[in-house]
Parts: sequence; structure tokens; C-alpha cells
Amino acid sequence: MEKVFALVLILFFSAVVIGCQKENEAKSTKAAENTAGVQGDENKAPDFTLANIKGDNVSLSDYKGKVVIIDFWATWCPPCRKGIPDLISLQDEYKDKVAVIGISLDRENTKASVPGFADKMGINYPVVYFNDQVINDFGGVSAIPTTFIIDQQGNIVKKIVGLYPKSEYEQVVKELVKKS
Repeated sequence: MEKVFALVLILFFSAVVIGCQKENEAKSTKAAENTAGVQGDENKAPDFTLANIKGDNVSLSDYKGKVVIIDFWATWCPPCRKGIPDLISLQDEYKDKVAVIGISLDRENTKASVPGFADKMGINYPVVYFNDQVINDFGGVSAIPTTFIIDQQGNIVKKIVGLYPKSEYEQVVKELVKKS
């Protein structure tokens, strides 16, 4: 009976997550259309300084002149975990022109597992711990993964909510790198 109950709970939460992702996908598409290719202060990515998993500070402004992919994620999120190899690959392939920053949304009960998880996954980009300010500055994060692609001038050009294939990111990255 316990196994059936656990299975029902898993299915219920999976349905909720999928439903939220579908709803947010529509919002994401609209947000992406609203920010794609638009210049100006209203689309400037908010600067932040956050502690990374080694205790050092990382700021968005450290990557000025590069395309930046900011990924809000957590260790306990299956779609986030599945997308990490694509981000690792993008960091490898475009390392001179692109910087990936992972912002962990892990809280106190899972935060201690982030460094070991990053090491086990072979994450080759900075992983920093969130604070409420960075979430608010980016307009809130209602589902994870949520990813922002920022051009070399610091403008948010695309927001992606949910798990998307590497090609979705790479298409935007190639366009931005080609312009520089």
C-alpha cells in the first residue's frame, strides 16, 4: 500500500510540474519575443555578486563583453540535472566568447550537497548560491530550470523556462557570437 501511495504522489507532483512548465512555456515564449533583439535599459540584465561553491564572489559584470547564459537550477530538480551536460558542452565549445553561470536555488536542506554534485557532474562553469534579491531582480523564477541568455552588451535577449535542447541555446549563442 505504501508503494502505491508513493507512486500516486510521484505521479501527482509530476503532473503539477509538467502543467506548470506548459503554462510557463507560453509565458516564456511571449517573454522571449518581447526581449529578443531589443536594446535598452529595460532589458539590461541586473548585475549581481553572489558567493560561489568555493566561497569566492562572482559578479555578472565580471563577464562583460561575453555572451552569458544564466541558469537557475537545483540539485533536486530532474530537468535541471538533465540539462547540465548541455551547459557544460556550451561552456567547452564557446569558452572564449560565452560564460555559463549556474545559480543554485538549493536551500539549507540541500545546499551542502551542491559542491559534491557539481564535482560529480563535471560542471566547468561557476556555480553560485542564490539570494532573494537576484530572483527578484530577474523578475522572479516560477519554475526551474529558468535560463537567461544575455548579449555582450548586458541585455537579456532570451528567457527559457523549462528543459530545452542544446540547439535552442546554441542558435541564440551563434547569432550573438557572429555579431561580435
